[in-house]
Amino acid sequence: MLERSVERLHSLFGAETVVDLPRIRAALGNASAMTAFRYLRQVPYRRSYNHNGRFYCLYEPSCPDRFGLWSMGDVYFSVDGSLGQTVQRLVCDSPEGATHRELQERLHVRVHNTLLTLVHRGEIVREHLGPVYLYLHPDTQVRTQQLHRRQELICAAQTVEQEATISDEIVIRVLLTLLRHPEAKTADVVRFLRGHSPPISGQQVEAVFVRYDLDQIGKKGGGSIS
Repeated sequence: MLERSVERLHSLFGAETVVDLPRIRAALGNASAMTAFRYLRQVPYRRSYNHNGRFYCLYEPSCPDRFGLWSMGDVYFSVDGSLGQTVQRLVCDSPEGATHRELQERLHVRVHNTLLTLVHRGEIVREHLGPVYLYLHPDTQVRTQQLHRRQELICAAQTVEQEATISDEIVIRVLLTLLRHPEAKTADVVRFLRGHSPPISGQQVEAVFVRYDLDQIGKKGGGSIS
């Protein structure tokens, strides 16, 4: 019978990187599962959060990315170990919470049932945000901050999308109008440009104000465009 030792586990992980329990038991002289786990507890290992936790690897601080995750082929690991603990940490540590889609894309596994379990346990909460659920920290104060940050991100994304629809011609038209009428506000610019084809909306005018930092024109008695 092979001599059982922690060194044998280190040698096994060093040679094969990712192993399953039968391989661990064999390396320990066909040890029972209980004995194998007793030796495993003496090394810094992690169990995969996919493949039903079938695989094991030796944990090293250089392994995780900034989200505490890493992979070896199609086997995924987390600093937390289990999928539930990983999802709970990602939701609670995120400044803006997380959606189901964001978590699934980051973890590369289905997380729907895991999220429901965590919600039922009160370890995270969920709130409607438009057509989707946003998963958040259970603490009210932290949750409020996460929601505020998420709203900021949504507004920023809408601004970028809105600006992308503005042609150079529209920008020039708005800026020329402001040169002629430096105290004009959004509604004034829209009125001055009435009849333009295609029509120029108030949102497009506002986007030009934001892009060129002109939002103070007309609010403090006029300004200049350079």
